[in-house]
Amino acid sequence: MFENQQKEDIEALMKANPEFRRLYQHHQELDSKVRDAELGVLPLDDNALAGMKREKLYVKDRLTRMWNQLGTA
Repeated sequence: MFENQQKEDIEALMKANPEFRRLYQHHQELDSKVRDAELGVLPLDDNALAGMKREKLYVKDRLTRMWNQLGTA
């Protein structure tokens, strides 16, 4: 996520905005869990995995909106 953004810009926004930092870290955790579940390392049923993917997408959408509002302000 935010692969096209400068790492320094993301870190600056995380320092300046605790909500952005919390959501970013939560997205990273979800991403790791989804990847582990897809590899079979984390046992999850299909419904739990689908719910986790929806939550991950929701968090990413919120982060993107925050980035566009705060990052360009």
